[in-house]
Amino acid sequence: DPCKEMAYIPLDAEQKSKGKAAVDVIGNPLGKSGGSFIQQGLIFSMGSLAASTPYLAAILAVIVVMWLVAARSLDRQFADAMRSSEAAEAALASEVKTEAKAAESA
Repeated sequence: DPCKEMAYIPLDAEQKSKGKAAVDVIGNPLGKSGGSFIQQGLIFSMGSLAASTPYLAAILAVIVVMWLVAARSLDRQFADAMRSSEAAEAALASEVKTEAKAAESA
């Protein structure tokens, strides 16, 4: 998923591999099994899927709001990381130009 991969762009290689491993090994299975557990618990407690549907809709709404908040937070963190990276690159380029001018004048 390209959108998920974008979150890893500002990370270095070690953080990128550890983050992907954590999501793939822990996050995906935990999310799937958690969702199944909630749905199964509601069906058993309510007696049928039709009776549990309003509760599932409410849980889904809460999860969507949490997802939007997390996405907004990730966007801010990503923008900050990209600005920091660009500033560091600009400082390095400026330093290289200064050293090159100093070497030319010497």
